[in-house]
Amino acid sequence: MSAARRFLGLIPARGGSKGIPRKNLVSVAGKPLIGYTIEAALRSRHLDRVLLSTDDEEIAETGRRIGLKVPFLRPAELAADDTPMMAVIKHALREIAKTEGDQPTVVVLLQPTSPLRTEAHIDAAIELFEKEQADSVVSVSEPLEHPCDMVSFENGTMTLALSAEERWKGRQTYPKFYFVNGAIYIVKTELIGEARHPWGGKTVPFLMSPLESIDVDGHAQLTITELLLGLRQIRQGL
Repeated sequence: MSAARRFLGLIPARGGSKGIPRKNLVSVAGKPLIGYTIEAALRSRHLDRVLLSTDDEEIAETGRRIGLKVPFLRPAELAADDTPMMAVIKHALREIAKTEGDQPTVVVLLQPTSPLRTEAHIDAAIELFEKEQADSVVSVSEPLEHPCDMVSFENGTMTLALSAEERWKGRQTYPKFYFVNGAIYIVKTELIGEARHPWGGKTVPFLMSPLESIDVDGHAQLTITELLLGLRQIRQGL
């Protein structure tokens, strides 16, 4: 890694959640959901620091128990359902500047709803960021169903996402699409000021498998994730 770069691992975890109440603290295969992301971040070889941004004291205490320092709590107005992620990132950077007078050069955003993302993924994504001299890296997976096979319905009419003429040329002619899985965003701090999303400039995709890309949004994903994490623990002899 470049000696001049300082990589901050930022884990955003608010206390409120609609689909699964207290989702970040729900036990999954023997540990709280957020624990998988915290442990992966702490085991990363390339993150210089890991920070938890939360409005919730119980989540903060869980982070401390696993090994994180939680120097501040996020204000309630930045923990609503519609709070933009960029506002959360900017708040964390302001707090770091106030307490330390310094800033990381790169932010690595790690959402706790991606518990199948490991330290190996984090380190490989950072290495890709450096190798490609990118401004940002976004983790993606190949969609199980191609967007060009999708349709919409309105007023009794079915409309193909791709024109019938193009669609029937065959799947081999479809343009390449990826699903942004939300597991890893890497972005230079200098791009965050006016950005609306945690990416910008030269953006490079970091490919993950569909199973590794599961985002725990509801009970179905939670059940699948628990099964996969349980199998992983068996393979590792835990």
